[in-house]
Amino acid sequence: MELRQLRYFLTLAEELHFGRAAAREHIVQSALSQQLQRLERELGVRLLERSTHHVRLTTAGAAFLVEARQILAHIDRAAQVARSAAGSSPSLRVGIIDASYDSMPQILHEVQARYPDLVIHQVELSVPEQYQQLLDGRLDVGIGRAALAPPGVASHVFRQDPLGVLVPDGHSFTSLDGVPVATLAQEPLLLAEDAQAPEFNQFVVEMCRSAGFTPAVYEGTVESIRAAADLVAAGRCLYCVPSSCISALPGTIWRPLIEPESHYPWSILWRATDTTDHVRAIITCARTMSKRLGWLTTSDRAAG
Repeated sequence: MELRQLRYFLTLAEELHFGRAAAREHIVQSALSQQLQRLERELGVRLLERSTHHVRLTTAGAAFLVEARQILAHIDRAAQVARSAAGSSPSLRVGIIDASYDSMPQILHEVQARYPDLVIHQVELSVPEQYQQLLDGRLDVGIGRAALAPPGVASHVFRQDPLGVLVPDGHSFTSLDGVPVATLAQEPLLLAEDAQAPEFNQFVVEMCRSAGFTPAVYEGTVESIRAAADLVAAGRCLYCVPSSCISALPGTIWRPLIEPESHYPWSILWRATDTTDHVRAIITCARTMSKRLGWLTTSDRAAG
């Protein structure tokens, strides 16, 4: 088995089209087909089902894809380690959810102060995308609620973030010090796109159901918190959001939710097998900052 065969297979699995895959790999289509056939003969299984118009992975192909991605990711990481050992600056790829949230930027600022030569690449990804890229080796550290984390992704809760609701100026809730969750039953609530933030949507819906109602969901969707704030400011809907991003949302007013109070659990996410110094440094900084800023003062609450 050759590494190029694995790369060809990975490209074809992503494109599911021989012509496009061959173009990406800068080889002719017939050569790509021959290499995939050799790989299948070497493994003794069919990885792909081919027809005149379609290509799709077999069950064996889907299982092999997971391992092939990890193999190639390990090879890429080995190359990075070698370059670092030769004198290149060490680097980390860190997942963030939305630039409006302040937790990860604060942690990374502290890490950068301790390791000034460390090159940090921030990548904006949904939590499901972070899970996949952590497992593939394309991401080193992530952030999010860890309730849906797959095996192989480790986590540490570092912040219990008070949940509140964004309302437009002039709304009746602005006169309240806290908004009882049950009062949201009469309001259209905006949820994130489920593919982008299933864990946050689940948290909000479960909170509403615990107060005795199913939320009336606003039909529109947005891809960022700032866009959500624009809809709220226009009076279209309300939006539940943790306190860690409210300073970045002009034009709206945030009120904490009460009866019951809710706290959104933020976790540092990393590959369970990754014990590199700089990954551990981010985990350590998150723990230290959490204690210093009192981010876990509600740690007796459920962290799921």
